[in-house]
Amino acid sequence: MTTWRIGDAAALVSVPTHVLRHWEEVGALEPARLANGHRIYDDETITRARLIRLCQRAGMSLTEIGDLYRGDGQRRTALVRDRRDRIADQIRRLHAAQDFLDHVLACAHPVVSTCPECSSFAARSASDTSQSEPASHR
Repeated sequence: MTTWRIGDAAALVSVPTHVLRHWEEVGALEPARLANGHRIYDDETITRARLIRLCQRAGMSLTEIGDLYRGDGQRRTALVRDRRDRIADQIRRLHAAQDFLDHVLACAHPVVSTCPECSSFAARSASDTSQSEPASHR
């Protein structure tokens, strides 16, 4: 079994060493310790650290990531399904924004607010915002 010290492990995961320490502090990562107290990272711990980064890129908090490891199958499924649904909504919104910007680039109207199609984009955007914002932001 191959093992690494924290500096080498951080390089393998492409994060600074303090990030690995933080993940350990919050319970998301649990490296083994040598008798002298030094952290030691094995293949499984490196894989877990890489998965933490992947989950963070998907927008998950360290608390949620910890729940993925500690939770039962139902909890994991609910967390993943919720994150996937949020990402799908973000993708939908980004596509709508891209469509709007593409239209503005090709729009023949001298002022965006005088364009019926731009007004249509704005109306759709307003209805999306009112449905997805918390009540305190409406």
